[in-house]
Amino acid sequence: MTNAASRALGLDLGSKRIGVAVGDRTGTVASPLLVLQRSGSSKRDHQAIAKLVIDEEADIVVVGLPLNMNGSSGPAAQAAVSEAAALATVVNVPVVTFDERRTTVTADQAMIEANMRAQARRRIVDKIAAAVMLQNWLDAGGPR
Repeated sequence: MTNAASRALGLDLGSKRIGVAVGDRTGTVASPLLVLQRSGSSKRDHQAIAKLVIDEEADIVVVGLPLNMNGSSGPAAQAAVSEAAALATVVNVPVVTFDERRTTVTADQAMIEANMRAQARRRIVDKIAAAVMLQNWLDAGGPR
């Protein structure tokens, strides 16, 4: 798989919402796509993501890995790794994790600078954070 022909789907896994972003076909630019509300069923959530993989013609799924600021893996990171592994059994493309430290903070700061109201920010922060994480992954070289 060459980077030029691949398309990545980025996920920011939250307990209530999943932010979703998609990379362009050149593997250069990540854009926010949507926010999935958690259904209460991991199986249903993963089926919704699998449908997005097909609809967006994604070749890889990049799951944000919420490492601690010192780089260590805490409960949130371990939960993300477990969910990524479960998701990999449902989608027909590789699922990888990538450091997402500070992506939500970065996304929130950008929206504050754009003078967005708190209520509007809450509705979209997850997909913006997913796009920040996916952009960082693309900038780091994407699939290797």
